[in-house]
Amino acid sequence: MIARRWHGRLPTAKAGKYLELMREVALSDYRATEGNLGAWCLHRADGDVVHVEMFTLWRDWDSIPRFAGEDVAAAKYYDFDADYLLELEPTVIHFEAISG
Repeated sequence: MIARRWHGRLPTAKAGKYLELMREVALSDYRATEGNLGAWCLHRADGDVVHVEMFTLWRDWDSIPRFAGEDVAAAKYYDFDADYLLELEPTVIHFEAISG
């Protein structure tokens, strides 16, 4: 199993709408992808910035390109992301996961 983590930062004032979009668009997109085992949107306020982490689990490495494209290390962005995020981080982090 592979865990994939993406991080983004946005102004607190834009967080409510952005988190709604993540729930409606991004989480649905992740979960509809063959090989996805789960998707979560984690967020925390830090002063006037909100940190967002998308944490997803995948059956295997072959599942991830179905969502992310061939360069699985590259972050995948939606059309609306640039309107909310302070920067578009170029990469994600992957972990091999052991379940028990």
